[in-house]
Amino acid sequence: MDAPRDRESYGRHVDAARTGWRRLWILIPAVPLLVVCLGGTHPAGANQDNPPDALGYVLVSIAALSLLLRRRAPLAGISVAAIATGVYFGTGEPYGPILFVGPIWAWCLAASMPLRRAVPWLVGFLVALLAGAGPGHVHRNGWAALLVWGAAMVAAVAAGAAVGFALAARARSEEATRAEIARRAVSEERLAMAQDVHDGVGHSLAVIAMQAGVAAHVLDRDPARARELMATVATTSREALDGLRADLERMRSPAEEAARRPAPGLADLPLLLDRMRDGGLRLSVTLPADDAVPPDVGAVAYRIVQESLTNVLRHAGTSEASVRVSVDGAVHVEVADRGNGPAGGDGGSGIAGMRRRAESVGGQLSAGPREGGGFLVRAELPA
Repeated sequence: MDAPRDRESYGRHVDAARTGWRRLWILIPAVPLLVVCLGGTHPAGANQDNPPDALGYVLVSIAALSLLLRRRAPLAGISVAAIATGVYFGTGEPYGPILFVGPIWAWCLAASMPLRRAVPWLVGFLVALLAGAGPGHVHRNGWAALLVWGAAMVAAVAAGAAVGFALAARARSEEATRAEIARRAVSEERLAMAQDVHDGVGHSLAVIAMQAGVAAHVLDRDPARARELMATVATTSREALDGLRADLERMRSPAEEAARRPAPGLADLPLLLDRMRDGGLRLSVTLPADDAVPPDVGAVAYRIVQESLTNVLRHAGTSEASVRVSVDGAVHVEVADRGNGPAGGDGGSGIAGMRRRAESVGGQLSAGPREGGGFLVRAELPA
């Protein structure tokens, strides 16, 4: 009774931890940049004989902390950064770590929005920066130096934007890859479901047809046998409908465990073979004493036997077949008949389906006419 509450409590703790990490992540890179700016602005000003004043530190702090808005309000954030940086240089403060704000904002902005939307805001930032720093730079160093410095700032902001765009493109590519993998997994799951429906319904219908045919044949001379066969038809029909209903429900709600039927395995082969015998198919059978193999391998072996015998009923034109299953480091499956039709059936789609099943667990399957007549299906699956 306490397990659901424990899981719920654990889920709340996990959600709280994730929320805490998200809140901490918002502080990066704003807080490290603030520390670098506050620690590096004074030495930079001392080297230029232009120590910063209190207003300079306030503007540096505003520019660095504007990165806290990079997720919730990036356009407002870069506007604040542009104004603070422009005013900083316009009031004659020294060149220093505040120049890192531009490339970092370019990286954040380029990573969070399309190129055509980010570029005008980055250009606006550069205009504010050059408008604030330009007059003082020209006064001290001349126009040529301003052009060189301006080109360097444009290159730095462009480099930050390029990194942001590259990271965004990589994230989109990875997301598209994950989506494609998910779509492929869904397609493969639905193909497997369709194969299950084909195998289960096809087998049941073949058995029902054979049992009904035998019942009609013996109705006059052996009514008791006919009633027995018709009872078997009713049972097989109910099983087929239950299986079809479960498979369809599984297709509607593949994530719900309750919609899934337990996969058959080697232990279910005797019941399958008895059902085939009840329908009039004479079988020579050899089964392993130990059926402890991986569930997916056992399910594939079962389906191969089921499909092969179904195709014997539908296509081979014979009422005799042999089934041999052995386990000796691998699971070996052989189904043979002496009929004159292809046991693969369905224009070869039956064989193709069995081969896909075998390959899905790392095995292999061969099928074709055998010497002396008839058809042989042989599979080797890893155990």
